[in-house]
Amino acid sequence: MAQNPADAAPEARSGIQVIERMMKLLDVLSYHPDPVSLKQLALETGLHPSTAHRILAAMATSGFVERAEAGSYRLGIRLLELGNVVKSRISIRAAAMPLMQRLHQQLGESVNLGVRQGDEIVYVERTSSGRSSIRVVHLVGARAPLHVTAVGKLYLADESPQQLRDYARRTGLPGFTPTSLTTIAALEREVERARRHGIAFDNEEIEPGLRCIAAGVRDDSGELVAGLSVSAPVERHSPDWAAMVKETAEAISLAIGYQPPKAAAK
Repeated sequence: MAQNPADAAPEARSGIQVIERMMKLLDVLSYHPDPVSLKQLALETGLHPSTAHRILAAMATSGFVERAEAGSYRLGIRLLELGNVVKSRISIRAAAMPLMQRLHQQLGESVNLGVRQGDEIVYVERTSSGRSSIRVVHLVGARAPLHVTAVGKLYLADESPQQLRDYARRTGLPGFTPTSLTTIAALEREVERARRHGIAFDNEEIEPGLRCIAAGVRDDSGELVAGLSVSAPVERHSPDWAAMVKETAEAISLAIGYQPPKAAAK
């Protein structure tokens, strides 16, 4: 049976109280880009200055805060070290799979997760619909050029116009089907559309009879680290899925630490 905190021993209650006060101080420090004075910290946390000073001294010893000039404080390097440990343990695939499965259940079609390697997309996870007689290329471990995949176009949209031209020159934009984009002008138009809308499409460009919609997954630094896509035969494909694909990709991004830019105040 769980113990009521009120029934805990005085020592335990005191320890919990110290932790709560530490968290208050860390929260306030995180709101300020510059070092914060002891007086301001005490004011914003509601702690007595002597209490705040005692806790800050212990946190400074452990590297959780640093003492700056004139008795002011800022967050310490130890938090960055711990944050990097947490970040290293976050698996995009682990975060994505439950959301991919939910989207798969909603649409009944294959949901794919792809990442960039060089000039190709590598598919690292997939939920199979089991309904298609088409030889779907989006198998785990499969590769495809950026310009003929929906996910690949998202990566190209994240690059500069010169980088896009460099990609075209390096690869020669090979075609795989009659609808493959094999000219730089056509690719530029498609990439610009993906950049504007945050959604990219594959219109039977890698495999006849198969269409795809993709949206990007970003990490805590805002970097595009994966693309989520839904693929289906032409007769079942619907462009109306775009909003659901984008919403799911955004949910995966949030799960791995992405913070969307705040809307500018009007």
